[in-house]
Amino acid sequence: MPRARAARARTAALLTVPLVAAGVLATAAAPAGAATTTPRPGAPLTCQGKGVDAEALVRARAETVIDAPLSAVWKLQTDVERWPAWQAHVTGADRLDHGPFRPGSAFRWTTPVPPNPATPATSLDITSTVKQLKPNSCIRWTGPAVGEGLRIDGVHVWSFTKVRGGVLVRTEETHTGEQVDANVPFATEILQQGLDGWLADLKTAAEARSGGHRPC
Repeated sequence: MPRARAARARTAALLTVPLVAAGVLATAAAPAGAATTTPRPGAPLTCQGKGVDAEALVRARAETVIDAPLSAVWKLQTDVERWPAWQAHVTGADRLDHGPFRPGSAFRWTTPVPPNPATPATSLDITSTVKQLKPNSCIRWTGPAVGEGLRIDGVHVWSFTKVRGGVLVRTEETHTGEQVDANVPFATEILQQGLDGWLADLKTAAEARSGGHRPC
């Protein structure tokens, strides 16, 4: 196989694995019937005036309403060390600081990369740093996902709003990097699947813990 073709095949294989990253995310697609929607393009999400990477070619947005208390949804999302308990594609997560989840908090997490025709089984190591945060309202973090022959830099913004029926969770993310920039439509599709999958898992976990009912 010519070198250029081999490189393209390697890139495609790497992009198709479930990537979950701190602001760098691409998990499996959301389950059928999951109450997750892709909003129409609009103003970028922000947290304390900061949003995703305006220059990034790869970007996606998603949102869902979760029938659970805002405090429960926020706790699940910010207790990062417990992510493996409810996110199927997160195999490990560790806080790199202590105390309340806040601007400056950092955490390292991993996701497996199954064997494929281009690469052996490996894992992605993700290091995320919280840049902006407003309790029970929004989070913005950034960080790289690094694996064998792959690096993606991302920016991820989350928004949490009380609405009739529960909590509206919206998220937007951008990716940059040689591999994803080489095939923007495909990388965007994978990123969209990742956001939908994350929201579906968050919804399932939060509603299960709260019994699917918010306090009156």
